[in-house]
Amino acid sequence: MNREDREIKGIDSKEELEMANERRIDELMNINNRYVRTERHLEQHPEFSDPENLEHASNIQKEREDRMDNLKNIIAYGKHEEEDEVENLKRNIEYTDNYLEENADRMDEFTLNKAMEKQSHRREQLEFLE
Repeated sequence: MNREDREIKGIDSKEELEMANERRIDELMNINNRYVRTERHLEQHPEFSDPENLEHASNIQKEREDRMDNLKNIIAYGKHEEEDEVENLKRNIEYTDNYLEENADRMDEFTLNKAMEKQSHRREQLEFLE
């Protein structure tokens, strides 16, 4: 590869990195907005929160915190906190899809809806990471 080709490749790589970081920043802002809305909702409506919902909300908020930290690491340092996160997400999506396929008709509506919501969040995260 000659010098000119390397320079063009460098420009393309830089532009790709900038575009990827723009997407990451957008995703970071989206996650943060969902995090803040959930926190505000929990503060404003504690009477609607039973212990099961609070535990679920806490788990979602923890996952959001982890995702925000990971995005910050990628943007600031160019590296993922957990290198095999994509593989973990793929495995969890596949496992849960199979589980839902086999057991959805025996699950209560609340649990089924929460599992499907979790799958949706996993797919969003996977789409972003790939």
